[in-house]
Amino acid sequence: MDSLMHHKTAIIFIAMFACSSAIFAEQTDSYLNTEPDINDNPSQLQSIPVLQSLHNLKQLETHAPYVHDLKNRYKVRTLFVESQDLPMVDIQLTFNAGSARDLEVGKGLYGLSNMAAGLMDEGTERFTANQIASAFEQSGAQFRIQSYRDMFIVKLRVLSDPQKLEPALAMMMEVLSNATFKNSSINMSRSNSQIGQKQLQENPSRLMGIRFYREIYGQHPYAEPITGTNGSLKKITPEYLKQFRDKFIVAQNMNIAITGKLSTKEALKLSERIAGNLRQGEKAQDLPNPAIKKTLNIVHMPYSSTQAHVMFGQLGTTRNDPDRLALEIGNKIFGGGGFNSVLMQELRVKRGYVYGAYSAFSFSQSPGTFSFSYSTRQDQLIDSIRVAHKALTDFVQQPIDRKQLEEVKAGMLRAYPNNYSSNSSINSQLGLLGFYHHSADYLDQYPKLLEKITAEDVQNAIRRQLHPDQMTLIVVSKELNKIELNDILQGNLTPKENIPAGEPKSTLPPKAAPAPVPEADGPVLSQHDRHAST
Repeated sequence: MDSLMHHKTAIIFIAMFACSSAIFAEQTDSYLNTEPDINDNPSQLQSIPVLQSLHNLKQLETHAPYVHDLKNRYKVRTLFVESQDLPMVDIQLTFNAGSARDLEVGKGLYGLSNMAAGLMDEGTERFTANQIASAFEQSGAQFRIQSYRDMFIVKLRVLSDPQKLEPALAMMMEVLSNATFKNSSINMSRSNSQIGQKQLQENPSRLMGIRFYREIYGQHPYAEPITGTNGSLKKITPEYLKQFRDKFIVAQNMNIAITGKLSTKEALKLSERIAGNLRQGEKAQDLPNPAIKKTLNIVHMPYSSTQAHVMFGQLGTTRNDPDRLALEIGNKIFGGGGFNSVLMQELRVKRGYVYGAYSAFSFSQSPGTFSFSYSTRQDQLIDSIRVAHKALTDFVQQPIDRKQLEEVKAGMLRAYPNNYSSNSSINSQLGLLGFYHHSADYLDQYPKLLEKITAEDVQNAIRRQLHPDQMTLIVVSKELNKIELNDILQGNLTPKENIPAGEPKSTLPPKAAPAPVPEADGPVLSQHDRHAST
C-alpha cells in the first residue's frame, strides 16, 4: 500500500514539474514560436486545458484614481488622491532643483544638487544625524531625498495617525529648512565619491554613458554627471550648499503630491503647512536649449576588453512635446519592446551579435535624448554597427507596421495600471504631473490619447525627431578605424537603386548561423529623470 502511495505521489510530482516547465518554456521562447506544441497530450497533463482556458479571461477594467487639484493659498500646486485602504500618507515635494541648476550657484559646481540631497539629513543646528534618523524611526516613517537632472525630490511615507504624522512632518521641515552641511559630512561624501570614481573607470558602459551626454549636450547644464566629478566636488563648500538650498528648495519652486488616508480638507491643510513653513523664494528660470549637431559624430574611447560597447544617440525632445506619446510607441517598436523589437530581431535573433540591444527616449524640461546601446565581441563590432544603423535608417524611412503598432499599444495599455497600483506609485505620478504642468485628469486621459494614435502619427513623429544622418556614435573598444566606419554609415544613408521585382530587397548579407551569444553588460542606464514613464 505504501509503495502504491509513493508511486502515485511520484506521478503527481512529475506531472506538476512538466506543467511548470512547459509554462516557463512558453514564457521564455514565445518570441520564437507562439503555436501550441502538437505533441502535448491533454490526457496525460490535465492541467494544460485549464491553463489554456486562462486566455479566454477578459482583461480587468481598471480606472485611474481621481486626482484633486487643490487650491493652495500659497499658490503652490498640490495634487491629492484620497485612499482609505491603508492608514498611510505619502508626501512628495518635487523641486525644480536638479543637477541642471548646479551652475546657477557657481561656476564648475557639478554635483552640488546631488550632494545637497545626500547631506540634508546629516544634521541641523538643533539635531544630529542620529537624532534625525531616530525621529523618523520612532514615527515608523520612511524619508528620502534624491536629486535627478531636472528634479530634486523629497519623499515622506508615514502612518496617517496624527501622533505619527506630526513628528515626522516636523522633522522633514526642519531638515529642509535648517540643514548645516558640515565640512565633516562634505569630506565623507567626497571620499565616497572618489571610491565611486575609481570603480567607474572599470565600467566601460558607464564611461560610455557619461561621454555620450558630454558629446550631446556640450556646454548645456545636462552635460555633466549628476554626481559631479572629482574636480567639481572639491569646490563645494557649506556656503555653496546653503546658497543652493535657499535659492531652489523654496515653496514657489516646488509642487506637492499627497496620497493616502486623508480627506480633501485635511490634505489641503497639510499642503499649506508645508508651503507655509518653507522659504517662499522664486520659481526657477527656464533652462536653455542645447545646440543641435547636424552631422554624424563618431567618438572612439580606447578600452582593453573582450567586449566592445556601442551607443548611438541624438538630442530628443521635451516632456510636453505633442509627439511624445507617438515617440514612446515608436521606441517600443524599434528597440524598447523586447525580442519583437527591430533592434533585437536584427542584432540578436538573426545574427547572434548581442545578448540585448535597447533603445530609449528621455523626456525632460529641455530636450532630452534618444539613444540605443549594446555590447558585442570585438570581431563583430563593425558589422554590428552597420546593421544597427541600417535598422534605424530603414525604420525612419519605411512605413510603420500597423499590426505591430496595435500589439504595442495593447501592451502599453495593459501595463499602464502599474503606474497607479499602489499609493507610492500614485504619488510618484502626481509629482510628475505637477512638475511638468499636466492636467489633473491626465492619468485618466492617457489611455484615450494612446488609443487615438495611428501608424501615420508614429511615422510622422519618428521622421520629425529621429535623424540617422545626425547621430552621435560612441564606441568603446580596443581599436577603431573611424574613416572606414564613417564610409559604412554614409553608405547606409545613400538611397539604393530600385531592385527588380523578384529580387531580395535587403542589401544585407545572407542570414548567418547565430554566433555564440557573447558576454555583455546590461543596457546603459544614463542618469536622467526616470519618472517620465507615462
